[in-house]
Amino acid sequence: MPPESPGHRARPAVRAEADPGLFGPASVTWQVHGDPMMWIAGVRALYLQALHPVAVRGVMINSTFMDDAWGRLMRTANFVGTTTYGTKDAAEQAGARVRKIHRLLGVDDPGLLLWVHCAEIDSYLSVARRSGLPLTAAQADRYVDEHRQSARLVGLDPAQVPSSTGEMADYFASVHPLLEAGEDARKVDAFLRRPPVPPALVPARELVWRRVAAVAYVSLPPFAHALYGRPGPGPRAADRQLLAAGHVLRAIPSRLRWQLPPGHILKAVARLGPGSRPAPYKLRAQAAILGRAGEGAGR
Repeated sequence: MPPESPGHRARPAVRAEADPGLFGPASVTWQVHGDPMMWIAGVRALYLQALHPVAVRGVMINSTFMDDAWGRLMRTANFVGTTTYGTKDAAEQAGARVRKIHRLLGVDDPGLLLWVHCAEIDSYLSVARRSGLPLTAAQADRYVDEHRQSARLVGLDPAQVPSSTGEMADYFASVHPLLEAGEDARKVDAFLRRPPVPPALVPARELVWRRVAAVAYVSLPPFAHALYGRPGPGPRAADRQLLAAGHVLRAIPSRLRWQLPPGHILKAVARLGPGSRPAPYKLRAQAAILGRAGEGAGR
């Protein structure tokens, strides 16, 4: 419908003078990271990251993940939210804090940082696409390329980071021989399936968390299922579960979801204007999801 048509509702403008941050409202990242399936994607990333024996050993020795898993997830979510929706200065400061922590803990090896980065970006992209966000191949490549910026923030040389889904697939193929589900990975697996919680929270864990962890696990690539020794349901069955989870989570109005702490999206909209709100995607038909070949570089 042309702009001058009576029924046209123009999208509000973004304030040109405001700081758009590292990515800005026109980026693929801005849209994808506003989707609630990112919580499931984050758990998938933890499962995937744990398969690198050196990386997971560093986590087990130097972090409080097993004692404060929720805090770890929230800190990661806060970092992703800040770097996606915050100002450029806020993103740079968040990156500096992460680099300092990595140096203090001795986990700033570029190879390990690259593994963590690729596992996260592949997880975000794979879960988003397979659960119904209609990203084209070009948009998927653009998303991977955009995140060379976030890789720079944690101390990586952007020139050494995959810039497309094809390069991401090549990276996973190159690192595959190094992966294994050793003792540390199995501890992470057991923890994610049944994290210890206070008695009052056991019903919530059984009702909500175990379902989130189960969907995250089935969304892993087949090689990860093989390493963990727990077969997945197959790509099409996994896609059905992801699609169903996407329908449930996206049924929660965004105006409610975005009020959850720490409210990065609402702060960005207040700074940039209503035109900066992540636009809801029109979901693809289920047949299109199930009939597509496997998506995701790590799959």
